[in-house]
Amino acid sequence: MTNKISTHFHRTEFACNCGCGFDTVDTNTLSVLEAVRTHFCQPVIINSGCRCPDYNAKVGGAPNSQHTLGRAADIRVQGVEPSDVYDWLAANFRTASLGRYATFTHVDTRSHGPARW
Repeated sequence: MTNKISTHFHRTEFACNCGCGFDTVDTNTLSVLEAVRTHFCQPVIINSGCRCPDYNAKVGGAPNSQHTLGRAADIRVQGVEPSDVYDWLAANFRTASLGRYATFTHVDTRSHGPARW
């Protein structure tokens, strides 16, 4: 992979899954993900990072999704239950917005947060 943007992540990991080329990631979101990687000492897999408006609509994302702003990521941590990732984030990043799902954890750094679901 090319375009390394932090110690553990490459820009391509955040690219819109439709292939449009949108691959921006907010520095605050990236900092949270680096902390997750460092804490759990396991790879963090980005299921969904950036989403262009068309792809966001196609996958049923919220109309004003933080994914469309490059401020969100749906992640899995290799070998770690999503509930454990959520709980650690909730305890250590009180201003981050978090979503708890069966197979992944949503994290974003929205301006008017935090939101929890």
